[in-house]
Order: sequence, then structure tokens, then C-alpha cells
Amino acid sequence: MSTFLYKIGKTAYNKPWHFIIAWVAILGIVGALIGINGIHTSSEMKIKGTEAQKVLDQLAKELPEASGGQASVVFTAPKGERLDTPERITAVMKAINDVYGIEYVINPAEAAAAQGATATNAQTDAAAPDKTQGTETDQAAATQQAPYGPLMVDGNPVPGVMISSDGNVALFQFQFTVQQMSLPQEVIDSVVADVTAVEQANLGIKALPSDTLVGKPAIGATEGIGIVVAAVVLFITLGSVVAAGLPLVTALLGVGISVGGAYSLSKFIPMTDITPALAMMVGLAVGIDYSLFIVNRQRRMILDQGLSAREAASRAVGTAGSAVFFAGLTVIIALCGMIVMNIDFLSAMALVAAASVFINVLVALTLLPALLGLVGERICSDKARKKNKEQGKVSRQGTAHRWANGVVKRRWLVILGVIVVLGAAAIPAAEMKLGMPSGDTANLDTAARQSYDAISAGFGEGFNSPLLLVAEPASSSDKVTPELLGKLVQDIQQHDDVAIVSPMGINETGDIGIISVIPKSGPTDEATNKLVQELRDQDSNISQNNKVTLGVTGFTAINIDMSAKLAEVFPIYIGIILILSLIILLLVFRSIIVPIKATIGFLLSILATFGITTAVFQWGWLHDLFGFDTGGPLLSFMPIMVSGILYGLAMDYQVFLVSSMREAYVHGHKGTSSVVDGYQQASRVVVAAAVIMVSVFAGFILTEDIMLKQIGFALTIGILIDAFFVRMALVPAIMAVFGDKAWSMPKWLDRILPNLDVEGDKLIAELNKSANQKDNKEMKKAKPSRAH
Repeated sequence: MSTFLYKIGKTAYNKPWHFIIAWVAILGIVGALIGINGIHTSSEMKIKGTEAQKVLDQLAKELPEASGGQASVVFTAPKGERLDTPERITAVMKAINDVYGIEYVINPAEAAAAQGATATNAQTDAAAPDKTQGTETDQAAATQQAPYGPLMVDGNPVPGVMISSDGNVALFQFQFTVQQMSLPQEVIDSVVADVTAVEQANLGIKALPSDTLVGKPAIGATEGIGIVVAAVVLFITLGSVVAAGLPLVTALLGVGISVGGAYSLSKFIPMTDITPALAMMVGLAVGIDYSLFIVNRQRRMILDQGLSAREAASRAVGTAGSAVFFAGLTVIIALCGMIVMNIDFLSAMALVAAASVFINVLVALTLLPALLGLVGERICSDKARKKNKEQGKVSRQGTAHRWANGVVKRRWLVILGVIVVLGAAAIPAAEMKLGMPSGDTANLDTAARQSYDAISAGFGEGFNSPLLLVAEPASSSDKVTPELLGKLVQDIQQHDDVAIVSPMGINETGDIGIISVIPKSGPTDEATNKLVQELRDQDSNISQNNKVTLGVTGFTAINIDMSAKLAEVFPIYIGIILILSLIILLLVFRSIIVPIKATIGFLLSILATFGITTAVFQWGWLHDLFGFDTGGPLLSFMPIMVSGILYGLAMDYQVFLVSSMREAYVHGHKGTSSVVDGYQQASRVVVAAAVIMVSVFAGFILTEDIMLKQIGFALTIGILIDAFFVRMALVPAIMAVFGDKAWSMPKWLDRILPNLDVEGDKLIAELNKSANQKDNKEMKKAKPSRAH
């Protein structure tokens, strides 16, 4: 591998424009594809096979009119005033009628008139589905106990609109003909524009669209802060503006191609709007770090060994490039391991992020040496060469040397201290609760949170977590009749956590009855989760007494099922990447102890990371510092995604740090001397790489999107813990405990494992051999002939 990469590096250095033009052309092609295909992303996340999704798929097949996406808008009057004054009613009704006139929005009055059926009751969260039969249940009776009712205009209820008893808040609920991920963006924009137009009437009305109608905040200037910090760290580490600029250029081009490529394919591959942002987050971090490792190695070869820039660049790609290749491969494998979970949106995130890493590895191994070829000997200034020559071996006794010696001497104290600190940090993880972001955890100044609070105040928190029930006869010979549906409504209404139940109709064949249920509890409350499970229970009194099976779906039920499924597969995924860790590190380091040590270190890092993240985002510790107002569940897919990314990045540090220790061991340093020497050689660049990654990830903590905020925070904390507690302290301490035994391996295993030559020993040996042969030939030519 190292010899192959050496040849690539030399070719790129000698013919830089071939590689530069090729990569720029690829970027141009990606840009053209975006222009042709456009950008198509969605905020919808679903998992096939969950109970809620099965019910939704069944409705889409048998009763598509009832399976469309649902949304709501809250209209509020100034505090203490009523919304149902003539002027305000006129403005609100205009907005409602405008929305019902938009394509893809179901108008319940028109649908009912077309079928000769009664329009959907105003309390339900969807319009009356087509091809349904009306029921004889008095739907108004269901609201007699509630402090709200339908909005009345000219003595008639307005379909889909409710008003609180004090008249201060009105809730407008409507349904699309398709799921929201299938809607053109202009439809959602039109809905938001029509409802917010009421604010222009200067009547004190405020329109608050639900969070499903509010787009995700765009990635903005806050993420650029990380790049600025990375530039400063690169300059300090490499000591040159030119050298510092190369990793930034290569990383930005790699991210441009990978993220742009994701957008260009979004028309054909369903993709959430957070997917490209994750690819950018990971791509920037690894792209900068991988190029940093290679540039730093080249500079050290120039300064310490006196090599030319050309030869040093080729050797750096062959040696440090091998470590980059296997480090990147580790990240890619960890990310692709998520595909085993068989969760579509998570697989898309993993593949796009893995592609971003892959592209950045290729860029570091091909474009970077090409750029180094343009820079030439300027990669090291005369000042840097002179300073290095003057310092000589004195620099070896710097901070890294003293720290490594201190860790080695106090190895058992360091091991115990790290375990105790990280173990304490992991304690909150035992109470980690998973869920999806909703209005109740949004910041107080957002429309989503204000809409949530207004609904809760006017109608009860459960109106933010509506459920859609599908009733089917337990026996295929039975049918769902209006009488049966009415009895089901009455039985469900008796449940302690049910606020209101409304029948929505029966399909033509009588196979399916649809019921809307409004809980008393909110979407992330445990009581709502319990209600969903009890309604699904086929052995419950409701199901047994009515001889039906109940399916539960809706946005709330889908999120509950998603969180449960992801929590279920998380231990499986951790098991997969731990096994991968042992195999990959066994191949790379040809050691039994090193892989086990690295895996234990990763477990400590990930547990402590989730513990701190739980304390901050769930318990609300330091919430003001990190820019959010209310604690809540952790993002349901965050543990899997963060584990995959953090594992890969942690193994990056493991490869670069421990491979340096192995290189020192191979070159004659024994016992703890190899630990200190290897640490001294690699620690500076590993610390710089960690600081850069932390800077990039920390930039995402400042975004408004709570999902990116949580992921950015978890990765920031995870890198800090893994780099500075585990790799910089725990690893050298454990390596010092085992000494030379850390590199031992059973002879039978040593014979069957391939030698990947990550440290480039074979390459250096071949180069030295070639150099000696060349010297011998020159000496023979120079030797005077004895012939007369």
C-alpha cells in the first residue's frame, strides 16, 4: 500500500495540473447536475416496519385520502381580547379559504358535498376521507366537557377550525392529499404566506404555523467560525500561511463535491434536510485533518532528514497517506455499518457522510500532492529551516516529552483517574431518553414554540399530539358499522389520558373505520407513549369488547415508534463497530493488546459523551450557554450517528498516535522509550487535529436547528474526551504498562495476517536499497581504472 501511494504522490507532484484540472472538472460537473436536477430534501423521517408506518402504508393503499400529511396553524388575538369579532373573523376566514384553495390541500366542505356526506367535525385533525360513510354518532357530544368548540360563522361551524372558550385562540387544522415530503416546496410556502397575511390587516392577529410547516434554518455564518479557528490552528502548527492554506483548500473542495453531489442526487434518493449538513460537518473535519497529517509529515522529512520537497511529499503520501487511507476506511466502515439497521433515512445519512469521507481521502492522496508540487520548496520557509537547524535535538525535550514522561511514570494513577472521571461523566446516560424534536422543546422566540404554547393554553397539550386510529374487525366475516364505530368512540373516551375522540368515517367495504384521538398529554410525555401501546394491545378491553384490532398512527405515534426502534438497534450497532474495531486494528497494528485497549477507550469516550449530552440537552444544564431554552429528549437517531462518526474519528487518532509508537519500536526504541518517542513525534499533530475537529463541530452548536445543535455538541464533547483524556493520557499509560508486550502476537496468527505496512517500513527499506545501489554504481564509475 505505501509503495503504491508513494508512486501516486510522486506522479501528482510531478504533474500537478493533471490532477488539479480533474478535480475542478468534477466540481463543475456536480454544480451542473444541481442546476439540472435541483435540490429536493425533506424533514420527514420514517422507519419501515414500525406499527405506525404499517398503518400509514395501509391507509395509503386502501384509503389514500386519509393518509395525507397533516398540518395546523394557530391564530391568536392580543391578550385579553377575542378573536371572533366581525373584523377578525373576516380576516381569518379569508386566510382559511385561501389555504383551502391551494392545490394539494383538502377542502372538507367540498369533499363532503361531492359525496353527499357530512363534513369532518372541526375537532378532528384531518378532513373527511373520500369514499366514506357518515356515522350516526353525535360528534358534538364529545366536546361538551372541553373548554373549546368549533368556530361559528353565521350560525354554522367552520370545518377544521376550533376556538378556545375565551375566544383568544383559534386552531386551524387541515390535511394535504399527499405526505408532506412529496409536496412541492412552493405549496408549503403558499400556505405559510396565506395564513400570515392576516397580520398585515393590523387587527392584532398573529398567525403561528406548526413546526411541520416551518423550514429548517439554513446553515449560516456560525459554521464558518470553526473554519476560522481551524485556519489559526493550522498556521500555529505548520508555521506557514502557505502550508496552513493547503488543508483548508483541499477540505473545502472535498466538501463542495460531496455535499454538492448529495444535493444533485436528492431528486432520485429520498434525503432528509439534515443529511447534507452532516456530510459537510464530517467532511470538513476529516478533510482538514487528513491533509494536515500529510503536510506535517512532509515538512518534518524536509526539516529533520534534509529531503527535497518532491521526495518528502512522495514519502509523506506513502507513509502518512497510508495511515490516512486506513483511518478514512475505518470511518467509512463505521458509517456504512448503519446500513445493517435497515432504516432508510439513517442509511442515506450514513452513505452520504461515508461518501464525503471517501472523497476527502482521495483529495488528500491526489490533489494535495499536486498542490504541493505547485508550492515546491516554499512549503518550508528559510526561516523555518534555519530555526530547526539551530534547535537541533533541544526541541525533543519540549512539552510533549515532559507530558509523556510524566504519564509513563504515573501510569497507574493516570489510568485510574481517567476511568473515574469518565465514569462519573457517563452517569446521566442511564436516564437518557430518546425522541424527536417538537414544538415543546423549541426556543421560546420561535413560531413552532409559540404555536405549541398557544395550543396548549387554549385547548390542552394533547392537541399537539393527535393520534389517528384504524379499526379493523378481528374476524374477516365482520364489518365496521356506524354503530360499532360509535361504541368504540365511547369506550376510548373512557381512557384516563384521552381528551377527545372523534369518528372520521368508514370505507365503502366496511373493512376500516377511522377515529381521531386527542390525548391529554404532550407528544414527548411518557403518558402518551403508554396510551399508544395500550390502544394497540389486542388483549385490551377495548379491542376484546368490540372484537376489533386497533392500529395507531400519526406524527406522534410515528415518532414514538422511531425512537423505540432506534433505541432497540443501538446496542446492536455498538456491537458491530466494536467487532470491526478489533478486526481493523488487529490488521493495522498486528497486535492483540492494542485493539482491545483502543476498544475499551472508545467505550469510555462514548459513554461519557452521552452522559454529558444528556445532562445538557435533557436535564437543561448550561442551556443558556448553548443557545436553547427548554430541555427535552435527545434526538432519537443521534446516539447511532454520533457513535459511528466518533468511532471513526477516534480510530483516526488511535492510528496516527499508536502507529508512531510502533514506528519508534520497530526502529529500535524499546519498553517505555518507544511510547515516549512515538508520543513526542505524533502528539503535536494529533492535538492540532483534535482542536480543528472540535472547532468545526462546535460551529454547529450555534445553529438554530436543535438536531444539528445536539449532534454538533455530542461530537465536540466526544472529540475532546477521546483526544485529550483517552488518546493523550490513557493510551500512553496503558502502553507503558505493557511495554514491548503490547506488540506481541501469536506466531500462527502473525503468519496468516497480511502485512499492511501502515508505517511504510517496506517503502523506506526499498528506497534506501535503491539509494545504496545508485551510490554503489556512481562509486564504481568514479573509481579510476587499473588498466594501462
